[in-house]
Amino acid sequence: MTYKIIQKRRIWLGISVVLLAVAFYAIFAWGLKLGIDFTGGTLLEAKFGANKPSVVEVSDAVQDLKLSSLSVQPSDTSVILRFQENSEEVHQKVLASLRKLDSVKNPVENKGTSTPALSSFEELNFTAIGPSVGLELQRKAIYSIILVLLAISLYISYAFRKVSKPVASWKYGTVTLIALFHDVVITIGFFAFLGKFWGVEVNTSFVAAVLTVLGFSVHDTIVVFDRIRENLPKSADNFEDTVNRSVNQTVVRSINTSMTVLLVLLSIVLFGGLSIKYFAMALLVGIFFGTYSSIFLASPLVVILEKWQNRKR
Repeated sequence: MTYKIIQKRRIWLGISVVLLAVAFYAIFAWGLKLGIDFTGGTLLEAKFGANKPSVVEVSDAVQDLKLSSLSVQPSDTSVILRFQENSEEVHQKVLASLRKLDSVKNPVENKGTSTPALSSFEELNFTAIGPSVGLELQRKAIYSIILVLLAISLYISYAFRKVSKPVASWKYGTVTLIALFHDVVITIGFFAFLGKFWGVEVNTSFVAAVLTVLGFSVHDTIVVFDRIRENLPKSADNFEDTVNRSVNQTVVRSINTSMTVLLVLLSIVLFGGLSIKYFAMALLVGIFFGTYSSIFLASPLVVILEKWQNRKR
């Protein structure tokens, strides 16, 4: 059975336009909540004893230090603090306050022995980043995404250089660039929404996730375009029907491949630790919409370009 995917392109394009409009609104109205990787600051992860203090108790313990942009997040066995100050003096004061809190929550009895009892408190991670380093990381993150988009577009144009009729090879590259831009913007917009309402921050791992999404998405798009390239020389149908048949031949493979990845990522989001949860979530959102754009956006756009080209003749 052949589904009329390309023939219903107005529906798919309308969905994409709505998604992009919502994503752009989220990005420009709220923006991303940048982590200390981009703004500079300190990340400190501390492990307490059996009686782990609550977020409120940890916040109260360091309240006198007046830390800027303080954020406290609970993990499975630890607590993660983020704040703007990154001097060693502040670091030691925070540790002292947390140790004091742990001694209250987990008192250690030293039953008359000469050996001092060991504290249950442990610092698991300490990362301090200066503001200048954070700004430099922001620039490099933006440049890396732009360069990857351009490199992929140029590669597609080169790979399809022998497919010049009825659509020039560079137009395949342009369509791929639009589809990838679509995936990136929606993913960024989703995290702008999370940052606004749930305080989710983005860091360098988010950039790694976006670049991974680009690679996965272009893989799906190439599969569809390659089938179009194979069918064109031997097809008796018009260009629109040939593209539709090519999409139908690859749609099951694309969805099945993506579903196996999405199920793994969903399990990580639901059951994984905090350190990897939002990295997996970015991949989950990006790959889902990357699969959508490969099937329902890229191929219809190629047909639209072909029709516009014919009108000009």
